[in-house]
Amino acid sequence: MEPNQVVFTEPADMADHGADEPSSGSGSPDGEGPDSEDRSSLQQRLAIRELIDTEVSYLHMLRLCASDIKSRLQQLPQGDLDVLFSNMDDIIKVNGRFLHHLQESASEEEQVHLIGNLFLDFQEEFEQVYKVYCVSYDQALLLVETYQKEPELQREIQSIVEAVVPQAGRSGLSFLLVIPLQRITKYPLLLQKILENTLPNAQAYAVLQRAASALRDVNANINEYKMRKEVASKYTRVEQLTLRERLARINTHTLSKKTTRLSQLLKQEAGLVPRTEDKEFEDLEERFQWVSVCVTELKSNVAAYLDHLEKQRLEGLVWQPLCSLGKALAGPQNLIKKRLDKLLDFERVEEKLLEAGSVTYEEEAARHTYQALNALLVAELPQFNQLAMQWLGQLLCTFVALQSDLAKQVLQKAEGSMAQLPHRHLSEPAFRKLVEDTLGQTSAWLHSFQEGFEKVLPPPTVQPLLPGSERQVQALLSKYGPGKLYQVTSNISGSGTLDLTLPRGQIVALLQNKDTKGNSGRWLVDTGGYRGYVPAGKLQLYHIVPNNKEPRGQAGPHVDSQQPTLLPTPAPVPSVPAVTQVVAVYPFVARSHHEVSLQAGQPVTVLEAQDKKGNPEWSLVEVNGQRGYVPSSFLARVSSPASWGWSLPS
Repeated sequence: MEPNQVVFTEPADMADHGADEPSSGSGSPDGEGPDSEDRSSLQQRLAIRELIDTEVSYLHMLRLCASDIKSRLQQLPQGDLDVLFSNMDDIIKVNGRFLHHLQESASEEEQVHLIGNLFLDFQEEFEQVYKVYCVSYDQALLLVETYQKEPELQREIQSIVEAVVPQAGRSGLSFLLVIPLQRITKYPLLLQKILENTLPNAQAYAVLQRAASALRDVNANINEYKMRKEVASKYTRVEQLTLRERLARINTHTLSKKTTRLSQLLKQEAGLVPRTEDKEFEDLEERFQWVSVCVTELKSNVAAYLDHLEKQRLEGLVWQPLCSLGKALAGPQNLIKKRLDKLLDFERVEEKLLEAGSVTYEEEAARHTYQALNALLVAELPQFNQLAMQWLGQLLCTFVALQSDLAKQVLQKAEGSMAQLPHRHLSEPAFRKLVEDTLGQTSAWLHSFQEGFEKVLPPPTVQPLLPGSERQVQALLSKYGPGKLYQVTSNISGSGTLDLTLPRGQIVALLQNKDTKGNSGRWLVDTGGYRGYVPAGKLQLYHIVPNNKEPRGQAGPHVDSQQPTLLPTPAPVPSVPAVTQVVAVYPFVARSHHEVSLQAGQPVTVLEAQDKKGNPEWSLVEVNGQRGYVPSSFLARVSSPASWGWSLPS
């Protein structure tokens, strides 16, 4: 869609309202008519007089608006007043200086030359102040329309305007707001009238020509700037739309545009069509993105700082302005994203223009939209980047100053606490020596403690046998020999079909040190009842020491004196009754009425070394007259009622 181009047209003569521009044809010398040269000279003087008189009337009208009317419209919000009267004060300053130079006394020839030079000198200032007013003019008219929908407010505004400027009539505010636009479009016409009545061979003719052309360029540039601002305003709006609202906006035209853009982008990525290079814009975009990243990171850091340290000054002086800067970045960010879309449209249209020689009205509008958007970004992004950098720099300086204040406060509190320390009177070298001596003494003590600790360390831990497993071990020993017996170091839970589930302390015999696939990490073992695979890392060789003495009164099956005694018990097993006596190695808390609680070191009586299903992981025991199941790995046999553990020497 092509943006609406605003073209300033020649407004109705302000003299109709009694406020501007007297007729240039009023009056002629009495007597006989002058010749052609005299008539041109007279018309030139009248045109110059019209320029000066209307400038005086125009400036007077602006001052009435900026002072009397604006000061009386106090019932309107300040934001509305800023939009209605925009930069009218700047226009008054520029046109006031222009009128002052225009009224300087000079001869007729010098005055014409002065007018041309004045317009050339004020060309840039006119363009700067009037394009700002022109951009805000449409928004001001929207405010006027809203006031007209409130009869009481409209009557108050109308009465104020008519009291100050009676010639405004029923137009009211609209009459006043359009005056600056009328004036800037009138300048080329007034200059053209003076030029038409200036002899071509006159010295001022060339200057007037350049001035008239310059003022026409000013109006054209204002039109172009207004069009760019309209495009920017359209794409900088940040809309928070739901998914349903976004889907509702999709239509055939939207899909066609997005499909075309995607196709163009894929062609560029594939190298089928060249990509438009714009080094100037790419540098500006890179700098803008860098500022955006800095703002985002600083916001994250300050937010974390506020979470851990509430500080009112930090929030007011840094956090809130930083959030405002982040919001200000959203508009240019949207424009940069939209420029990429419009660039793809532009490149497609340019290709068609080269191939076919013509494009449709809509394609031409898309082409102009990109050009306007790109020109606006290239013109204004440097200024925005500079202002954003200054803003960010001030925030960082403020943040550093607040950090410095906080550090001073912390230091003051720390000094107060340090005054209570026992060694506060020591100098720094003396305090340093005291710390070094103390550390040296502590190091020597730790070294001495380490040496004593190593001397009393217990022997390596050997997994205790499961209660009631002696016969199973004897059977494995007689069948496979001592070199094939291994003990499970931790509980094994089988996950495969041929894997075994074994408790810690179980004795097994090694059949093969790899599985059928050659994996040496899985060993085939025999438990005396089942065969299967277990992880090799959870097995350790089971050591057997010979016992040459038969303990007296040994109960149970007879064992030859040459038969080895099984570990891990370091001493011969004393005489015990028919039921095996063991103790609890670890504490255990019963979880149901089928279980019984244990304390570490508590003696228990093992009634059965397995549960009712034959699972050796659980043992039925009796503790303090209570019976219940406990984990078998929590139990171990003892040779004497000696206390468990070890202690450091005094």
